[in-house]
Amino acid sequence: MKIIIISAVARNGVIGRSNGEMPWHDKEEFKHFKETTLGFPIIMGRITFETLGKPLKNRLNVVITNQPDYSLPYENVEIFRSLTDAIESVTKLNPEKIFIIGGGEVYRQAIGFADEMVISIMKFDAEGDVYFPEIDKAVWKEISREERDQFDIITYVRNK
Repeated sequence: MKIIIISAVARNGVIGRSNGEMPWHDKEEFKHFKETTLGFPIIMGRITFETLGKPLKNRLNVVITNQPDYSLPYENVEIFRSLTDAIESVTKLNPEKIFIIGGGEVYRQAIGFADEMVISIMKFDAEGDVYFPEIDKAVWKEISREERDQFDIITYVRNK
């Protein structure tokens, strides 16, 4: 099983705004995200989930929050109090991959132990106040890069 971080990151490191807004909408990048994560569990923070507005189809949606009474009216959504509890539970399902889809705090926690990262580097700067963590080249090795019109998809693996 692989734990994979997936994110779209503006050239200046911005991934969003603290109110959950995405500073851009790129249909091709959304299509890439959907095709990559379809059929696999996705783990996200509460604000990220609330920005989506509903569970993403054909994926187990796992939400992390520290709000004790938080609940959601959906069948295909599980709620946990920590990233480690969420991963531990999802691992029992024995998926081939688990995707970490945001936001900033969840990425900061996951980057320390994830196996891979699939990062869409957008070809523009964006306004926002939530940033993707720095990618330490001593820890992460780029293994592929696919160029698109508005972004490059870079896959990283953890150095052994």
